[in-house]
Amino acid sequence: MNGYTAKQIAEILHQDDPKMNLRTVRYYTQIGMVPPLELSGNKRVYTDTHVYYFRAIITLSRIGETLASIQEKFKTLSIEEVEKIGQQMHLYDPSRVLQNETLTLSEDVTITLSPRISAELKQKVIDSVSQVLRGETK
Repeated sequence: MNGYTAKQIAEILHQDDPKMNLRTVRYYTQIGMVPPLELSGNKRVYTDTHVYYFRAIITLSRIGETLASIQEKFKTLSIEEVEKIGQQMHLYDPSRVLQNETLTLSEDVTITLSPRISAELKQKVIDSVSQVLRGETK
């Protein structure tokens, strides 16, 4: 188990989101957005689990969730689910969102395509995924 101070957590998270700072880390901890700190010897420390929660908060905030709704969502999620949300944070990087094209092909399927791919390849991807959704196979 890795143990981190609040300052170390803030430095790690600042790389993911420049808005994350020591004050924000302490605030989220104080309002119970993350699990209680762990005891390591006679100190309370943050762990990798806390990093997962903070990254999930960043991800969900980027898609428009409020802190209150995130806190409610966390009550029903396993640590594995929280970690998975945090791992998707890079998909919601504002600079990538502005550059990439996102297409909704069905209620359950959304694809994001880089502007670097050709129009021909883009159309092939859309056609292929659409065929799979319709149950058609070649």
